[in-house]
Amino acid sequence: MTQPFSIAIAGLGTVGSGVLALLARNGDLIAARAGRPVVIAAVSARDRLRDRGVPLSGIRWYDDPEAMVADPGVDAVVELIGGADGVARQVVQAAIAAGKPVVTANKALLALHGVELAAWAEQRHVPLAFEAAVAGGIPVIKLLREGLAGNRIERIAGILNGTCNFILTTMREGGGAFADVLAEAQRLGYAEADPSFDIDGIDAAHKLAILAALAFGRPVSFESVHVEGIRCISPLDVAFAAEFGFRIKLLGLAQQTERGIAARVHPCLVPEGSSLAGVEGVFNAVVAEGDFVGRVMIEGRGAGAGPTASAVVADVIDVARGRTTPVWGAASGALSDAPSAPMSDHAGCYYLRIMVTDRPGVIADVTAALRDEGVSLESMLQRGRAPGEAVPVVLVTHETNETHMGAALARIALLDAVQEAPTLIRIEQI
Repeated sequence: MTQPFSIAIAGLGTVGSGVLALLARNGDLIAARAGRPVVIAAVSARDRLRDRGVPLSGIRWYDDPEAMVADPGVDAVVELIGGADGVARQVVQAAIAAGKPVVTANKALLALHGVELAAWAEQRHVPLAFEAAVAGGIPVIKLLREGLAGNRIERIAGILNGTCNFILTTMREGGGAFADVLAEAQRLGYAEADPSFDIDGIDAAHKLAILAALAFGRPVSFESVHVEGIRCISPLDVAFAAEFGFRIKLLGLAQQTERGIAARVHPCLVPEGSSLAGVEGVFNAVVAEGDFVGRVMIEGRGAGAGPTASAVVADVIDVARGRTTPVWGAASGALSDAPSAPMSDHAGCYYLRIMVTDRPGVIADVTAALRDEGVSLESMLQRGRAPGEAVPVVLVTHETNETHMGAALARIALLDAVQEAPTLIRIEQI
C-alpha cells in the first residue's frame, strides 16, 4: 500500500476547521489526486474543547505548535495561525529548519518576511506553498507563477478584499452611510470587530505585494506599496460616481513602468461596464495582462472556510505529489532588482468632491487652484442652490500627474469656503 502523506495543522480556526472538513469529505478524491492518502497526524490550537464539526480522535494534539513540527510522524506542516510575527512565523521557520514542506494561508507573513523565508526554503530545498494567502479559493498564485509563466506580465489589478467590496456594494445598492454598512458587515461576520486591516487597505496591500512579486519576478516588497483605504467614501461619492457612469471599488494595481514597479491600493472609479465593476459583494477578482496571453480574469470567493480550505488542500496535494516551484517563480539569483516607482509618478484622471459654502466666487477660486497647477477639467457637477450652506461640488479632471493633483488639492483645502477635507478618488479604465 502507498505510504500516507501525514500533515500537521497549526491553527484550527475558520480555515483550519474547513481543511478538516474538506479532507474528511473528499478524502478518496484527494488521495487519487495526491497519489497517496493524505492524513492529519497532528494538530495544535488554543482551545481543545471547541467543536470543529469533525472528530479529532486518533489525531495527536499539541499545545505547543513548534513541538508538533518536530513530530517525526509529520511529513508537512500547514500553518493557519495568521499574523506576520509571533507563533506563526516561528512555526514556519521551525518547519523549514526541519526540512518539512510548509503550506500557509498567511499573507501578512509572506508580505513582510517573504524574502527571508524564501531564501531559507531555497537553501534547504523545502517547498513553501501559499495559494490560500491571496484571494481565498481563486487560484491566482498558480495563474501567475505557472499558468502565465511564459508571459511578461504588463499589469495586474484586482479586488482583493471581500469586506471592502461588500461595504461598497451595499452602499451603492442601499445608499447607507459607511459606518452603518460597516456595522452590518460586522454583524454578518464579513468584518472583524477591529476592521482596520480591511478598511484601511492593509490586507489588500499584503496580497498585492505578493502578486506583484510573482508577476514581475522580484522579491516581495510590501513597504513599496502605496496604501489608502475606504473610510473617506460617502454615499454622496457613490451616488455621484453613478451619475458619471462609474462604480467605486477598492483595487490593488501593479505594473511595470519606466521608473520601476508601481504598486498601489486605493479606492477607484471604474466604468460601470467594466468586468471588475460587476464583481459584487464578498467576491474577489484578479485581472492579469500578459504580452502573449492578453487579458485574463478570474473571479470567486476570496475568503471563508470552504474557499480558503480548497486552496490549502490544493497546495497539500502538490506537495504530496512532489510538485514544487520556487517561491517567487524563479530562484533567488534570477529575480529582478527592479526599483519601486514612486506614487508621485502616477498619471491619470481624478474625481474630486468638495464641500463648499454656497456663495459667489467659490467655483472660480477652485478652478483657479486647478488651473495654476496645470490640472484641466473634463466635467463638473453642482446640485441646487443653498446660499450660505455647505453644498457638494464634484469635478472630474483630464489626465494629469499625481504631483500636480496633490498640489492643487492642498491649495483647494486652504480656501475659506471649503468646509471639510476634499475627497479625491482616482479613475481607472480597466
